[in-house]
This record gives sequence, structure tokens and C-alpha cells, in this order.
Amino acid sequence: MSANPIVKGFWDKPTGSWQYVFHDPETMKGAVVDPVWDYDHQAGATGNGNAEKILDYIRETRIEVEWVLDTHPHADHFSSAVWLAEKLGAKRGIGERVRKVQSLWAGIYNTPDLPQDGSQWDHLFAEGETFTIGNLEVRVMLSTGHTLASITYVVGDAAFVHDTLMMPESGTSRADFPGGSAAELWDSVRAILDLPAETRLFIGHDYPGEGEEPRCEATVAEHRARNKHVKDGISREEFIATREARDATLPLPKLMLAALQVNIRGGRKPEAEGNGRSYLKIPLDYFEPR
Repeated sequence: MSANPIVKGFWDKPTGSWQYVFHDPETMKGAVVDPVWDYDHQAGATGNGNAEKILDYIRETRIEVEWVLDTHPHADHFSSAVWLAEKLGAKRGIGERVRKVQSLWAGIYNTPDLPQDGSQWDHLFAEGETFTIGNLEVRVMLSTGHTLASITYVVGDAAFVHDTLMMPESGTSRADFPGGSAAELWDSVRAILDLPAETRLFIGHDYPGEGEEPRCEATVAEHRARNKHVKDGISREEFIATREARDATLPLPKLMLAALQVNIRGGRKPEAEGNGRSYLKIPLDYFEPR
């Protein structure tokens, strides 16, 4: 089997999100991970700019995409998984614990009619499950903490670790959303850092400073040596205290209450109303201001 995939990253500046296409160079079969569906929150308008860039790359490279994969229901951008999967004739997958996220947020939005069985995806992946894309074997790791449903896809010497780790200089991702846990995030990150030292870890977000280029990749060895939150020598207790103190200072993502209504539906708008238009709900006074 081909050991290592070719990985192409696509960065969305407005949300700081990384999206990926990986493929097997021998068979040219591949997958898309965490694609962004554009959303202008001031106009309430959606768009396919990010997805079209990904689609252009796939067609130019002649990759046969078999899967569009979500790592978790995102709180900071809409997922374009449905749109891309329809264009590519691909299947869509996410971790099986998405059902817990659906149940949690269906309560917050007061949408009891929302199916909470994960049926919005073609497949729900379990911890330890494996599947193949061409000659590549993909292994699923449960990586909770950021959300109840987060998973990591390990493919040869690459791992798509979503919102667990940032670049080493920035540490780790937050764990204060409903269902989040700094303690679980620690356990998830340490499992990721037990992968072989040369494993390339592809993160979910980067927020570069003025004049800096966004980055998406560092090895396990680099994180163990330099990650400011979880490098070797930092204890579990120290990490939890640091992460919780940091999270207490962070505002909620500006798109969270909009994005999760779409993402718990697998990347679909809420069902259109009588005038043919979809609407988003905002639960007033559920969250405290920060």
C-alpha cells in the first residue's frame, strides 16, 4: 500500500480555517477534509468561492474524490460538504458522536424535529475504524475535547487533527463550547502525540499576524518539542489550568450560532419556509456575554 498521501491545503482568511484535499499518488483517488462554505454574516449570504477553488484543483489534478470528510460540526464556518459531495459524486462522513452534538444543539435551538441520528451523512465513523482510499488506509481516532464528536483521520504519515492543536507557537484549540472539556482535549492531544515522530499533523486553523503567511503543518516531533501548551514536560494539570484560564477570556466565535444550525444538518440550510427561503434562529440570552 502507498504509505503517504499528497496533501494540498486551502486557507480561508475570513475564518482562519484550513481545508484539505489528500490523495493517493498511485491511484489518484482521494478525499476532501473540512471544506468551507462561504457566509457573509452581515448580508446573510452564502457562497461557493472556497468550494469552487477546491473543485478546480481536483479537476485540474484529476483526482477521483471518494469521500468528503468532516472532523466535527464546526462553530466558526459553514461546511460545504454537501455541495462538494454532490458535484463530485462522493460520500460524506463524520464521527458517530455527532449524534450527541445534534441532540445538544437541537435543545439549544429548540428544534426537536431535527433528526438526531446522524442520517444527514452517508457514514458515521467509530473510534478505531479503518477504510481505504485507493491504496491508502485511513484510521479514525476519537479526539474529543474541542467538541463531543471530534475525530482525527490518520492517513499514512499524515493526520488531520482539526481543532485540537494549533501551530506549536499557538498551542492548542479551545475547549469551552457546550460539550467541550479541557481534560478530554489533553487526552486526545496526547494520543495524537503518541503517533510516530515524523507524522505530519494538519491543523484546522491558523491566524497569522500582519505580514506573516498562514501555516498548517508541523510534525509530532515539533509539537512535542515546541508546542507551548503540550510540549514534553508539561503536566495534565498544568495544561487544564492554562487552557481553562485562556478559554475564559475568549469571545464566542461570531458565526457560532449561525454555523452550527447548518453544520448539525451536515452542511444544509434549515428547511425552507412557505416563501421558499431558509432562516436561522438565534437563541437569545442562552449564552452569557464575554
